[in-house]
Amino acid sequence: MVERTLFSFLKERAFKGKAIIIIGPRQTGKTTVLKKLANSLGEYLHFDGDDPQTREQLTNVSFEQLRQLIGEYKVVFIDEAQRIINGGLTMKMIIDRFPDVQLLVSGSSALELGDSINEPLTGRKWEFNMFPISWEEWQNHNDFLTVQQQLESRLVYGMYPDVLNNIGNEVTILKELSSSYLYKDILALSGIRKPTVLQKLVQALALQCGSEVSLNELSQLIGIDKNTVSNYIDLLEKTFVVFTLPSLNRNVRNEIKHNRKVYFYDNGIRNAVIDNFNPIHLRQDLGALWENFLISERLKRLGNHKMYAHRYFWRTTRQQEIDYIEESDGQFSAFEFKWNPKKNPRVPASFMEGYNPSFEFIHRKNFTDFLIPAKP
Repeated sequence: MVERTLFSFLKERAFKGKAIIIIGPRQTGKTTVLKKLANSLGEYLHFDGDDPQTREQLTNVSFEQLRQLIGEYKVVFIDEAQRIINGGLTMKMIIDRFPDVQLLVSGSSALELGDSINEPLTGRKWEFNMFPISWEEWQNHNDFLTVQQQLESRLVYGMYPDVLNNIGNEVTILKELSSSYLYKDILALSGIRKPTVLQKLVQALALQCGSEVSLNELSQLIGIDKNTVSNYIDLLEKTFVVFTLPSLNRNVRNEIKHNRKVYFYDNGIRNAVIDNFNPIHLRQDLGALWENFLISERLKRLGNHKMYAHRYFWRTTRQQEIDYIEESDGQFSAFEFKWNPKKNPRVPASFMEGYNPSFEFIHRKNFTDFLIPAKP
């Protein structure tokens, strides 16, 4: 089993008087990690939110019923908590009335967890995001040379645990993953009445991956108004299909002010959406694959190590641009991405003068340091 970086952070927070909550896409290992954590803390009580009987047990439950359910257990694990009606109130009661019990919670949708759990648990939870396997975790599980040899495959098939564990069956697994959580779960959660519209939007975003998206253009392409497009993109973010980068605009004239770029959390899911698993030497979208891979892996690095930074891209109306920027403690770090290490990207002088950033050119020969923090 691949050792997850997040595990040590979770264990440090056990029995500190708050619930430990992991949210993220299905099939990324949330249940596995929380079961491992629960086992390390002692005997535990497990509730599966996907089970109808469990949902009934934990919906509108009284203190006395909870006391009988929990008994002598000191660890309670509620899996897929978003399926439990008013689950936040039940969890609040566990935290407040059973101070010696450590509550562990997993959920696959920030949408429903936000509505039903976050408010009752304000000030009562540690919340973490779990992503597909990170490049750092995969390299720690194997060795540097092995994972370097797999780089081109990872650009195509991504980093989902089931994909990594079943070499040769990647396409079948990714098609099942994409159809199950991209459409079935989202449609069930949101009440969207026209699934074909959502499918067209996801495909359009996949084809524009790494490019600025225009709500007006998407609206005309799909045949829905731009507010609905914006709402659907927000829904795709909350269900961990895509994430967005805003444009940086503070100091330089002619900066693009309101646009955003859309990326997928996983290259394999993105390629499944457009049904293109060709090797990279046959593809016209290598630049987009490389950029999506690097930015999604950087997101994992920041999240897994609890590092905080504001993230942007930058462009002007004169087509000057920077692929990726992080701002931390008022300092800017700028990055340009190219697959070919022989490229020589130039940083626009107006950007350097306006933001005084550090700058790095990230390519296939040096990308590891961008994705894996230096060990102390």
